[in-house]
Amino acid sequence: MERLIVAGFGGQGVLSLGQMIAYASMFENKNVTWLPSYGPEMRGGTANCSVVVDEAPIASPIIATPDTLIAMNKPSLDKFIASVKKGGLVLVNSSLISDKVNRDDVKTIYVNANEIAHKIGNDKASNLVVLGAYIKHSGLFTKDEMLKTIEKVFAAKAKFIESNKAAFLAGYEL
Repeated sequence: MERLIVAGFGGQGVLSLGQMIAYASMFENKNVTWLPSYGPEMRGGTANCSVVVDEAPIASPIIATPDTLIAMNKPSLDKFIASVKKGGLVLVNSSLISDKVNRDDVKTIYVNANEIAHKIGNDKASNLVVLGAYIKHSGLFTKDEMLKTIEKVFAAKAKFIESNKAAFLAGYEL
């Protein structure tokens, strides 16, 4: 079982990142729940989602102690860091968070997501950069499974497929 919380500002693709993991889970015939939570603002407000992936049926989408936290901004890191299980994984968008994680009982990966997305020419793909790093370090899915998921999810917007795959691969190769 993998219990993941993705959190950040609205407009950072937080909910979309969680959805990508949910879609990959469905495409790979795993059980999954995706539970979004967001403020009333469309952009700039708070947003997070909980994703649970398991081979067995999932009893609840509620996560008290996540295995993994993806924090796209400092308020999200501050809010959720204490709840991550010992031995868990924390991915930090170091483009917006200069603080270091003050826990030595979790594995922390710092991803300069905004800068990497900008360098590849897709400023809105910082979430896919972080997704790539997450998949690399979690092993939840293979690189190829996620690339196929990106192709399927963006099939209706084909012009974004290659740049989104490039963002994912940039994060994966960190």
